[in-house]
Amino acid sequence: MLFGVSHRTLAFGLALASAVAAQDGVNKFTGTRASASDQTSAAVSTPTAPSISFEMRADIMMARKMYREALDFYKQAPQTSPVVLNKMGIAHHQLTELHLAKRCYEQAAKLKPDYAEAINNVGTIYYAQKSYRRAITTYKKALEYSPTSASMLMNLGTAYFARKNYDLAFTAYQDALKLDPEVFEHRGTNGTLLQERSVEERAKFHFYLARTYAKAGANERALMYLRKALEEGFKERDKIMSGSEFTALREMDEFKVLMAMEQKVL
Repeated sequence: MLFGVSHRTLAFGLALASAVAAQDGVNKFTGTRASASDQTSAAVSTPTAPSISFEMRADIMMARKMYREALDFYKQAPQTSPVVLNKMGIAHHQLTELHLAKRCYEQAAKLKPDYAEAINNVGTIYYAQKSYRRAITTYKKALEYSPTSASMLMNLGTAYFARKNYDLAFTAYQDALKLDPEVFEHRGTNGTLLQERSVEERAKFHFYLARTYAKAGANERALMYLRKALEEGFKERDKIMSGSEFTALREMDEFKVLMAMEQKVL
């Protein structure tokens, strides 16, 4: 399972994570070793560090990809908070505990029916279970509450792609890229919104990303994804050589070299 979290980072939590990192440096200097909970407590006890909640401590653990420890802290935070429940779902999701993740997302959405991020995350569970039709329906519901979310549009496109509805996927990808030119490049590890990255047809997926970037005039990135598509076995060269999106790309020397090298391999 390959998924990432959107670029909406928890800035305050990451600042506190820096304090924890500083404490790590002290521990290394003195030759002592502390547990994750001890490290967090040590960071909190420093004169310059603010008092932090269990949720914030959990966010620090999430930033460190210590998902089990994060859950321990989230469980001590108010369980009536839809944000906390959604974050718990993400921690379970990262641990591939999908049934527990789904339960948390659904509880969050029940407490806050217009919580688009939690609804989106339910969609990622359906996607992981290959229930692509249900994933599409769920992503569309999330977009009703957050119509300008590039990440949700990207997820919708990927679900369409999985059902081989390539034209609809291409349209969704274009809409996502217009809202956020970096949407396909985010690799964050903190936040409240999951982005689905797992696809079976990697070569074709990268070809469609190349088309999306080429359509937007981002030729360097289009070329990068086109190279990935070819390396992964994309064989439909006629679509590359005749596609209107690639007109400008075909004038680039890098494109000509890439296609010449690929032709030799074939």
